[in-house]
Amino acid sequence: MMQQEFDALVEKIQRRQCEQRTIEVKSAAGGCPERLYDTYSSFSNQDEGGVLVFGLDEHKEFQKVGVYDAQDLQKKLMETGEEMTPVVRPVISVFDENGRVFVTAEIPPVDLSSRPCYKTARGRIRGSFVRVGDGDKPMTEYEVYSYEAFRQRVRNDIRPVEDASVSSLDGAKVEQFLLRRKLERPNLAAIPTEQLYELSGIAKGGQVTLMAVLLFCPYPQAYFPQLNIIAARVPGTEMGQVDGLGRRFEDSKRLEGPIPEMLEAAMAFVRGNMRTALYVDRETGKRSDVPEYPMDAVREAVLNALIHRDYSIHTEDRPIQLTMYADRMEITNPGGLYGRLTLEQLGKSQPDTRNPVLVTALESLGQTENRYSGVPRIRRAMEEAGLPEPKFEDLRGDFRVTLYNARQESQQGEPAAVGEDERGLLAFCSVPRSRQEIADFLKIASVQYAVKRYVEPLVNSGELTMTVPDKPKSPKQRFVAKR
Repeated sequence: MMQQEFDALVEKIQRRQCEQRTIEVKSAAGGCPERLYDTYSSFSNQDEGGVLVFGLDEHKEFQKVGVYDAQDLQKKLMETGEEMTPVVRPVISVFDENGRVFVTAEIPPVDLSSRPCYKTARGRIRGSFVRVGDGDKPMTEYEVYSYEAFRQRVRNDIRPVEDASVSSLDGAKVEQFLLRRKLERPNLAAIPTEQLYELSGIAKGGQVTLMAVLLFCPYPQAYFPQLNIIAARVPGTEMGQVDGLGRRFEDSKRLEGPIPEMLEAAMAFVRGNMRTALYVDRETGKRSDVPEYPMDAVREAVLNALIHRDYSIHTEDRPIQLTMYADRMEITNPGGLYGRLTLEQLGKSQPDTRNPVLVTALESLGQTENRYSGVPRIRRAMEEAGLPEPKFEDLRGDFRVTLYNARQESQQGEPAAVGEDERGLLAFCSVPRSRQEIADFLKIASVQYAVKRYVEPLVNSGELTMTVPDKPKSPKQRFVAKR
């Protein structure tokens, strides 16, 4: 780290008056902090790594106090790194200012194949940490397992199901599946049935696999009671709120069966519990019902949860949760992002696949394209419906997709009719305004949603005009109220 970078870092810490996910501050004025391995571990286990800053006192508004002995501190920082598995080699820098000395230790990320990084003496389970906000938290047993499962390429989708047999499966569905596989791969046609079971993932070592049970057993929940979907419609925006009758749930169902049936049951549940808004075109007088959510987005989100959830023994007692609130829908599945994929890369690059055999089987059954198009389709469907961007979250062992409906941006709790100006946009546009200015005025993060939801209806009704009408998508486009 250079002097200029250090000065900028200290200025940022003092301005914000806090540590961050990649910044840890230690005073070290009276000696080396006793416990550093937790931060070494957590920084090493995240893709960005992190930096420890010694010589600022967070209890005194991060004032510069300097360290007790830069030489000794450097020695102890290196010793701490030697006590980790794998060994951590911090990049140490020393700075001085007005007689005070400061030290930084940049902790590089450990390659995913070597994670988790942990304190050797405490062991992998007790010595592994993860960064949460500005703190270091012990990894859960499942989080440790997730790294090992990726490193060892564990395939839980084809783990044997001891109590199941071929007779547990729907023979007609199995035959149909094998016929599709033979049509896709003609060289499989001459292979004996038992061998074909092994090659297609229906059996492993002569035992029926989890994939076969999930796809072809009439009732997989006989073997795995919690591998289902718990679907609920709640009256408010938070769990626990009640309606006028004192009910916590307007509807609640346990959706069971093989994966294709659970998918269709989830779609039926959403359709049955969606509210619709009536839109009226002022020019034509034509009325149309617009649902809360585009079903394309809902289907892809539920299908992704069913396909990419963790099917290990660590999560087989946890169902997928589909919860419809007044302002949003949340689909949460056990198992966070798998492998090297990050939230920023979601839908943009080819991911590691947690359940490759299951994905391939569902592709053969026509349920999915297996082209990594699910997330882009969710985003596109929400944009086309004029709804806010979907939210994707990796939640320390869970993955959640949130779809917002138009109600979140409406002051009255209901979508406005086409052409209405319930947000005072016409007055704001008494002078030409850009798309970004309008989104900022409406306090809406998504510029696309602001334009689709509020600007376009007023343009269509003639109340707003474009300054560049022949190029609607021009970056120089401005919108002004008709005088």
